[in-house]
Amino acid sequence: MGIDARTYRDAMARLGAAVNVVTTGTLEDQAGFTASAVCSVTDAPPTLLVCVNRASRIRPRFREGAAMCINVLSAAQQEISGIFASAREQHERFAFGHWATLTTGAPVLEEAVTSFDCRIERIVEVGTHSVMFGAVESLRNGDSHGGLIYFNRTYHILPPSGEA
Repeated sequence: MGIDARTYRDAMARLGAAVNVVTTGTLEDQAGFTASAVCSVTDAPPTLLVCVNRASRIRPRFREGAAMCINVLSAAQQEISGIFASAREQHERFAFGHWATLTTGAPVLEEAVTSFDCRIERIVEVGTHSVMFGAVESLRNGDSHGGLIYFNRTYHILPPSGEA
C-alpha cells in the first residue's frame, strides 16, 4: 500500500524549513529561485544540498561544475521570497535586493542572514526533482536578523538570536 502524493505533500507541509533564494550564473547573467528544500549534508568537506523541480524553467541553468549560492532569507525578506517564487523574468527578480559575489561569482544577496557560495559537485535525479550537491567554497554571515521559516504552507518569523 503506497502513500498518495497529496497525503505526502500535506505531511511535508508540517516540516518547517528556512526560506532561501538559490542563485547561479553571474551578476551579468543571473538566475535564481526560492527554495525551502535545502539541507546540510556534511561539514567535512562543507556540503549542502538543494532540491529543484526537474520541470522548472530554471532547472537547465543549474549544472555540475556551475556556481550556486544559497542565500538564507531574514524575517524582513518575505517579499523577496515571493518574487523569486513568481513567474517574473530573471532580470526582474534581481532588481530587488543588493547583489554582489564571493568566490564562485554566483549572485550573493547582501542582506541575507547567511550566504553559502558553492560549486555544484553532483546532481542526482530523484523522481520529479533534481538534488544538487554544493561544495561550499566560501560563506558570508550577515547581520543577526530574525529568520524566515515556511511551515504549514505559510511564512513564520523567528526572533533574532537571544530573543524569546
